[in-house]
Amino acid sequence: MLPSSFVFIDLETTGGNAQRERITEIGLLRVENGKLIDTWSTLVNPQKTIPPFISDFTGITNEMVADAPLFADICQTLSSYLEDAIFVAHNARFDYSFIKSEFRKQGISFTAKTLCTAKLSRRLYPEFKKHNLDSIMERHHIICKARHRALGDAEVLWEFWQKLHQQWSQEELEKEVNILLKKPTIPLNLPQEELDQLPEEPGVYQFYGKDGELLYIGKSINIRSRVLSHFSADHSSNKEMRMAQKTHHMNTITTGGELGALLKEAQLIKTHAPIFNRQLRRHRSLNSFRVQNEKSDYLQLELVQNHDLDPHNIQELYGLFRNKPSAKKALQKIAEEQQLCQLLLGLEKGSGPCFAYQLKKCKGACIGEEPASEFNKRLSKVLQKLRFSAWPYPGPIAITEVNQDSDTTEVHIVDNWCHLRTCSDESELYETLEDLPQPQFDLDIYKILKRAFRKGMVKPFQIKVLPRVSSSSD
Repeated sequence: MLPSSFVFIDLETTGGNAQRERITEIGLLRVENGKLIDTWSTLVNPQKTIPPFISDFTGITNEMVADAPLFADICQTLSSYLEDAIFVAHNARFDYSFIKSEFRKQGISFTAKTLCTAKLSRRLYPEFKKHNLDSIMERHHIICKARHRALGDAEVLWEFWQKLHQQWSQEELEKEVNILLKKPTIPLNLPQEELDQLPEEPGVYQFYGKDGELLYIGKSINIRSRVLSHFSADHSSNKEMRMAQKTHHMNTITTGGELGALLKEAQLIKTHAPIFNRQLRRHRSLNSFRVQNEKSDYLQLELVQNHDLDPHNIQELYGLFRNKPSAKKALQKIAEEQQLCQLLLGLEKGSGPCFAYQLKKCKGACIGEEPASEFNKRLSKVLQKLRFSAWPYPGPIAITEVNQDSDTTEVHIVDNWCHLRTCSDESELYETLEDLPQPQFDLDIYKILKRAFRKGMVKPFQIKVLPRVSSSSD
């Protein structure tokens, strides 16, 4: 069945960032059991200047909101409209984040199930490319009396909802809505209050079994949303179903942001090796290649194992493999594709022409037909694709993340692609700086940090280069 209560809501704001910008107008319609029971709208004094381009877009000026109520003045009224209802908005994450942020400023923790009409439109009408509000209005012949004003746009959403009931069966609509709501099937042994207390913040969550055994560790930028997805009615796999059946207890750890969640997850999984976590477990035998040419003019490769991996010289390594057979298999493929001598690469033993040369799949470096300069050039070119990135800083760095919702700050100390420590603030950072552990290379941490820099999760203004000091463990 569909939920009985919905609130169709739209906001106008001073900008797009819920942490820095403020609400200027709220418009909503409350619907119960398919019937419109109340409509409400108000301008809101944002306590900051509305940029001219926003005023041009919405028609809301600084003069209009000068005498409007503050959010603090209307928060109780708004709360009563939103109580026990599905929060329906177009691009719902935007509106929900602003409402949540404004309530938080008043010391109120607000949570609600959200239904995004843009996502619902995509699911029901995948043949169309555009699902913005103007496109939906045009397709469904909806007329808006006050476009880009909160109540006018909220009324469009309510009319769109009514159109959907005319075009789709109740069963079809229920299915798609419940998928978007991620309606959970509560595990039989999991207390409801633990679900109710899940934070909508970045961090790590842990599932425990009947006897306290750790079943699974996961991470998300929204712990509540991710946990509920594990318990969705249509389990994505047998693993998810078995895990849900075994879960008796949950624990969560909020972090300063996405990077902190990734680092914490990797650390905890390697420490505790939960039953249902297959990735990110500790790899005891990592292998890489290093170039050495001491024996001849031809470059040759040396297989280096994890105990010889020096984070300070990681740029000298090529590829990283879970075990020795996988490293040799990768090198074999390179040799075959590039017609490189497998004898010189250490894949064959003996002297004279290699077996591949006899099959005309080697250019003859093994018997001197291919000059060392040509062989070395071709080998170096293909190895560049496997080369590790050099550490781009002169020493360790501190990466600061701030979680505005929980007022949590974390400072991650990183050196040579290794995570050394996470501190709660900068004062703790400098207290611990002379007692840092030696960098120990970890493939998963390397990938996490590389991805974080590439995705822009780590921005220059978050980074502080630290002095390199002698470790107490030297």
